[in-house]
Amino acid sequence: MKFVSTRGDAPAVGIDDALVAGLAPDGGLYVPESIPTIDLVTPRATLVDTAVTTLAPWFTGSRIESQLTELCATAFAFDAPLRPLAGPGDHLLELFHGPTAAFKDYAARFLAGALGALRDPAAPDTTILVATSGDTGAAVASAFHRRPGFSVVILYPDGRVSPRQAHGLECWGDNVHAYRVDGSFDDCQRLAKQALSDPALRARIKLGTANSISLGRLLPQAAYYAHAAAHHNAATGEALNQIVPTGNLGNASAAFVARAMGAPLGEIRLACNANDTLPRFFDGADYDAQPTRATLANAMDVGAPSNFERLRHWHADDAALRTAFVARSVDDATIRTTIHEAPGRHGIVPCPHTATGLHLLETLRADGDTRDWAVVATAHPAKFDTIVEPLVARRVDLPPALAECLARPAHGVDLRNTYDALTRVLVGDTGRS
Repeated sequence: MKFVSTRGDAPAVGIDDALVAGLAPDGGLYVPESIPTIDLVTPRATLVDTAVTTLAPWFTGSRIESQLTELCATAFAFDAPLRPLAGPGDHLLELFHGPTAAFKDYAARFLAGALGALRDPAAPDTTILVATSGDTGAAVASAFHRRPGFSVVILYPDGRVSPRQAHGLECWGDNVHAYRVDGSFDDCQRLAKQALSDPALRARIKLGTANSISLGRLLPQAAYYAHAAAHHNAATGEALNQIVPTGNLGNASAAFVARAMGAPLGEIRLACNANDTLPRFFDGADYDAQPTRATLANAMDVGAPSNFERLRHWHADDAALRTAFVARSVDDATIRTTIHEAPGRHGIVPCPHTATGLHLLETLRADGDTRDWAVVATAHPAKFDTIVEPLVARRVDLPPALAECLARPAHGVDLRNTYDALTRVLVGDTGRS
């Protein structure tokens, strides 16, 4: 199988080269020349089994094809349970049971294992450059921490993540370096993309990425959608419709891939916060990236979602894309109300991101929709204690892995929002950043 750039000005490559490069040389995102269809209706016994089945077609001919089962066993070692909520047909797909209590743990661990297996031990170290709006950085840090041959540089927007998220980004040390950028997530993402597509810089240092622009992040995430949908379909005979809280569109793109491969998924709806680039587009406006606005659902504070390029590539035109998805925006006041009412209404305490999805579910039910829906729970509410606990009037217990992170000392470094400051960090001249 070959992979091409969304921008059409780079040679087709195999999966191994696409994973190592992260971003295509023309600045585009790698996509498969075609999406394979396989049997994802038959339920597999475990999430690991489903992950191996889902990923196998993509890794045919890869140098790590024989290690796929081992990689999946490590990456998907914790479950992604589909929990019933209080209302009939209402479900929660819990993706926060990994070491950093966010959905990004699955794919970050797979990508770290895959890049480690592909690495030539004699090669120079690879710097994994990642921009984060809150959760990606911690998942990548955990996955690559003390992994030989890799260092990690995390860029995150100063003051725009929760205190516990910030601690989770800065508490690793060793080969992981966290930088507080004076700007928004979009600024961090712009800097990372500029570095990854800079041939002069890449001639000096070996760079990779673990953002959702990487196929190594996108493809593994299809597995938990396929697993939940197959088991739900086997139990009920119904397709499982998904509400995906989204910012950079990576998780939603993975749901699309799972459905295109043959998983019994129904409709995919996108829950956004007040950053409404996607809702405006899907309502008929021209695509127009906007400056990022800070919200309670900070990991979704994205004004220019990178994976939009992939979704656009996979559809004949914008009209076809608009028929494939529905996107709605949820403001902070509604997020607060949804969190406050969720224990009594749904039987759970959600994080602010999950709350955007719950609100869309409530709207669907109010409009008379009786289909089976799953809201994707992207992060554990304890990561957002300063927001959630006052709204539900009780303490939210910490998952053990998150408690372990918070017990470690944390240290980050301020970084000016300039490409020159970043390049000096990347080549080792930390000087005055």
